[in-house]
This record gives sequence, structure tokens and C-alpha cells, in this order.
Amino acid sequence: MAARLPSPPPALPGFSYLRPLGSGGFADVFLYEQNLPRRQVAVKVLLAEMVTDPVRRLFQAEANLMAQLSSHPSVLTVYQAGVSADGRPYLVMEYCSDSLDARYRSGRLPVSELLRIGVTIASAVETAHRQGVLHRDIKPSNILMTAYGHPVLADFGIAATLGEVEESDQVGLSIPWSAPEILLDESAGSVAAEVWALGATLYTLLAGRSPFELPGDVNAPAQLIARIGKSALPAVGRPDVPARLELVLERAMSKRPERRQGSALELIRELQAVEAELGLAQTPVELATAEWEAQAVGDAADQTRITGLVTVDAQPARRQRRPAAAGARARPGATGPAPRANRPGRTRRRTGGALLACGLLLVGVAVGALLVGPILGSSSTTPAERALPRVSDVSGRAESGTVVFSWTDPGIAAGDNYVVTPHGGASSMQRETEFTVQTGADGDAPVCITVSVNRDGRTGVASTEKCVDPAPGTP
Repeated sequence: MAARLPSPPPALPGFSYLRPLGSGGFADVFLYEQNLPRRQVAVKVLLAEMVTDPVRRLFQAEANLMAQLSSHPSVLTVYQAGVSADGRPYLVMEYCSDSLDARYRSGRLPVSELLRIGVTIASAVETAHRQGVLHRDIKPSNILMTAYGHPVLADFGIAATLGEVEESDQVGLSIPWSAPEILLDESAGSVAAEVWALGATLYTLLAGRSPFELPGDVNAPAQLIARIGKSALPAVGRPDVPARLELVLERAMSKRPERRQGSALELIRELQAVEAELGLAQTPVELATAEWEAQAVGDAADQTRITGLVTVDAQPARRQRRPAAAGARARPGATGPAPRANRPGRTRRRTGGALLACGLLLVGVAVGALLVGPILGSSSTTPAERALPRVSDVSGRAESGTVVFSWTDPGIAAGDNYVVTPHGGASSMQRETEFTVQTGADGDAPVCITVSVNRDGRTGVASTEKCVDPAPGTP
């Protein structure tokens, strides 16, 4: 059956129509030029015949969710929403000319780029989950690339809050990237299903096909559903894909939800471990800070309310919307608050003095945690993290222009790495028991590091901080 033609583009005040971009079952997307400020934008417009009260509510929910989440550097930016003169709701969004759907079909992504995209998009998903929001349609075509090569997550059109999933009757299915329990109507959505979809998306980008699509075989919906529910995951079939990455994806797409990574953050940690194994620069995690979480009190009945997000990164982010508050950087290893739907109700009104005192205490605790905890670790360690070997005998010596630290192997296993965190600097991973710091122009200042062990994405308790004064005469 031939694809339908796009609907007539609406006349929008302040925008000039350029051309159609794409069509879907509920809406068309057009390219417009905004007159002031002048820029190209993508405008998603509901089809006139689809404008019913339920669909209108779904469209409004998408607009609100994307606007609230789009302060995250890896969520597509929404500029405004409205209703055109002919009664069709529309959404004005950042224009991205490329999607990963087009890229994987034209050529498979390099492993290094795949890992970067995986960590970046999973950061956006983890942030949404911490705010009580499920995306529910993660797939390659919903990951767009900006003009600067930054991946962003788009289309929250069937998103639902974690507390409302069972009551939602607006569920869409993208079969090749849907978890078995979704296809079998055993669940309308969950964090575990999102982890499955993330794994299936990354597999697709590596293999150039969806996970259970068999070249030369029948790949109709019925066949795909049957394979997703019963068949073992086929090998990616690329010699440059490390075995560890295949194991990460296999775990993410386990048939049983409890066997998958417990969160998008846990999946991130495993992808970062693969980066470390390959000697790649570690892709930083972008998460909401605890300070912004504390501000997201709002109305407990409104599970989609999100007051703000900031980028947390070891490096500046291209799309950061606002500077992070001093001392409020979130540690990527920290486990976030429970989804809002599962948290007990909070008292909404407090005296100004009590609120200020609590805020100062929280900021003080956050700053203290940053001073003693490595970027890749967590000041609130779990039993599994405490069970990892701990480095306890870091020593250091000053040489001309450098400080060399060393320590004794505490008994790490194959695949483990050391996480070395210089005071005030970015963490790095390595296998060696020696670490050299160039003292450079700040040769008078003491050089300090902590060392911890990373295993399968979990970072153990850090060593006591070791500081060494640089050698006299260091330039």
C-alpha cells in the first residue's frame, strides 16, 4: 500500500513553511523557518481526522513531557506548542536532519561511537526514570543527531508515568524493539522494558538489523514476536565487537526482566567498562542533580511535573541549558531517588527558616561527598561495592616535573580496572598499579589522588586520599 501524502501545512504566525519532513499514523512533521529568532525548526502537526479528545490529551502530554525534560542535553528541545487556526495542535521542536534509523540502514556504526551514543541516550532515559517518566518507544528512529553530532532522544508521544502505566490505554508498539512482556501484554511498561529497548536499539546499530530479524527469512510481525519471546539472541556477527559488549547486550535483552540490568544507570556502567577495556575515553554521564530533585516537589498527583534538570559531566556539555549550582554536581555512581510514584507523599508546606536550613544542610552534604568520593563511585556504597577489593597502600614520590603514585594489587580479577581520581580532576581507568601526574605550572600545590576498583560497572570504596608535594625546583 502506498504511503499517504502529507496533510496541508498549517499557517503559523511567526513561521514560514519550507517542506515536509515525514508522516506518521497520527501526525505530520514539517520544516519551518522561525522568523524571530531566525532558525529552522521541526513542527509536528496532528492530522485533522485524528483530533479527538483522547488524542489531544496524549499530544498535550507529549508537549509537556518533552518541554520539561528537554533541559537535559540529550533530549530533543521543544520550543513551543499551540493550536493552528484550523484547529490542529502542533509542537515546535529543534530541527535535527539525521536519525540513527537512517544511519544504521546505510552502514553500521563503529563500536566507539555506539558506546558513546549508548551512554548518552541511557543518561536521558535514566533521568526520565528518576522523574517518574517512561519513554515507552525507544528505538533507532527516535534517536536524532544534531548538526553537531550530539544524539538526542525524541518522541515521548506514548510516554507514561511510572505510577500510571497500568491505567494507560494509549500504548504503541514498535515490535522489533519491544520487550517480550510488552508483546505478551504482561506489562504496559517498566524500567526493565526500557532497558530491553535500549539493548535492542544498540544491537540494531551494531548489527545493521533489529535483534531478531533474520536476513533471507520471513520477518513479519508474527515471526518477530515469536522469536523475541522464545529464540536465543543471535550473535551480532562483527569481528570488531568485543565479547564483553555482546554479553552486556545479551543481559539487557534477557527474556526474564529480573535478569536484566536493574536500571539504565547500571547499563551505562557496563558500557563504560567496555570503553575502559578498549582503552577509549570514558563517555561522561549526564544526570539530574539532587538539588534539582529536591525542587521537584510540586503536586503529588501530577506525576509528570518536572521542575528542572542540569547536565552533570566531567566535561562541559554542548547543549547545557544552565550552569550547575556550585557544589551541586551529581556523582554518576550515585543511585537516584525512587520513582516518584513509589515514594511516600511529602509535606508541601514548611516554614521558610526550616526549608532554608534543610537546603543548606543538603548542599553541605553534597559538597562533602564530592570532596571524598571519586567521580565514578558513590559515597553511599552498597554491600556489593564494599565487597570489591580496596586499595589501601597508595604511595607517591616527587620527580622533576611529575609525581608518581603506586600501590599494591589488592587482588583484582580479570576484567577489573583501577579508577584513579586526582583531586579536582577527572577520573580515569587503568590496569596498571602506577599513575603519573604532570605537575606543570601549579608545581607548588600538593598533588592528591584516590584509587578504587571497578568491576562490571560498579566502583568500590576508594582508598584514603594520598597527597605528595612536588619536587623542589619543579617549573
